[in-house]
Amino acid sequence: MRTAFTPTQLTDPHIAEAEKNLRACVHCGICTATCPTYVLLGDERDGPRGRIVLMQNMLQKGGVPDAETVLHVDRCLSCLACRSACPSSVDYARLIDEARSHIQTHYRRPWGDRLLRWLIATVMTRPALTRIGLFAAHLAGPLTWLLPGRLKGMARTGLATPIAGPAALPRAILPNARRVALMPGCVQGAIAPGIDAAVARVLARRGIELVPLEGAGCCGSLVYHLGRSEDAKNWARRAIEAYERGGGADAFEGVLITATGCSAHLKDLTHLFLDDPLWLPRARAFAAASRDFLDLATPVAAPEPRPLRVAWHAACSLQNGLKLAGKGEALLAAAGFEVASVPEGHLCCGSAGTYSILQPEISQALRARKLDNIAATEPDIVASTNFPCMNHLAGADGPPFVHAAELVDWVEGGPIPVALMARAG
Repeated sequence: MRTAFTPTQLTDPHIAEAEKNLRACVHCGICTATCPTYVLLGDERDGPRGRIVLMQNMLQKGGVPDAETVLHVDRCLSCLACRSACPSSVDYARLIDEARSHIQTHYRRPWGDRLLRWLIATVMTRPALTRIGLFAAHLAGPLTWLLPGRLKGMARTGLATPIAGPAALPRAILPNARRVALMPGCVQGAIAPGIDAAVARVLARRGIELVPLEGAGCCGSLVYHLGRSEDAKNWARRAIEAYERGGGADAFEGVLITATGCSAHLKDLTHLFLDDPLWLPRARAFAAASRDFLDLATPVAAPEPRPLRVAWHAACSLQNGLKLAGKGEALLAAAGFEVASVPEGHLCCGSAGTYSILQPEISQALRARKLDNIAATEPDIVASTNFPCMNHLAGADGPPFVHAAELVDWVEGGPIPVALMARAG
């Protein structure tokens, strides 16, 4: 594609990256078939090719974007299936991330939208506030109908979500252990702290000791997907400082966070700091140290396999961000499970960070489609390595969902996963 950015605009490294990827796009349209919103809505503006035109016009023109562009950029899930499919190697993430940041800076949303986004950025990034929010939703359950629009949906989601207290991480002090720092994350810690505990036990059996990264918090992906780049930088700086204060590469083999959506964000941190020469090398070192659970959990044959048929839900962040497709299936198969692939596995389930709150109609349509495809595999249980997908898809209308680490931990001598225990009654 031809572009018309000014030399001054191209001094911004984020704009320069976006322009480079715009020029690489040949508008072939191969990406459209992989885009969940295009498949669902059939509107060119809700596919990558149409959005690229809208984003180019917005970024070149600068200033306040029009409502049409904001609508179709907002509808993007950032699943990045288009990036995996692109024969011209267009890095769509560099375009959608810059577009979201531009909208956040230049566009004034209606007050209700601003309030909802502020609540997400403030509450969901902090486990203590998330627990208070869930408690308030449970307490005021009968009154949720009084709330307007998406706030009502957010409250109902909170009402259906169990509350879990803080849980201590099981520490295995192993001689000559490989030490990996563990990021605490945010929402997962408030709802399903058992996942980190299962991961710690699984990795301990493989000679890896997880060490909580004191002082770190949310990875920042939640706010980054809202276009709040400065907030995302602040969360990243906090994590980097905690890692360096703990000894960095001299003390740890790597740094782990147990949701693939967060893990993919940490591995991509370098791009966030392109305009910050002081923090860029520190972000690059931190991103290089980032590990995913499936990087570390080597497949091991289980002594007593459980005869369960497991549908494998590969999160978009696993497939298109981390490029670890196949590793989850191999881990579970080695543990003795019968693993089934889900049809249309490349299509997003509709969770996508905060998407299920901000775009509930599209999100629920994608959820229903994903559950139909999962049901076609006739599973006993569904496994994933991304908690937001699990929380979004779980419910009375579907099979139980577990983190892959919980299943592996179980067959290796750990406790039965909570989701299986609840289903068994």
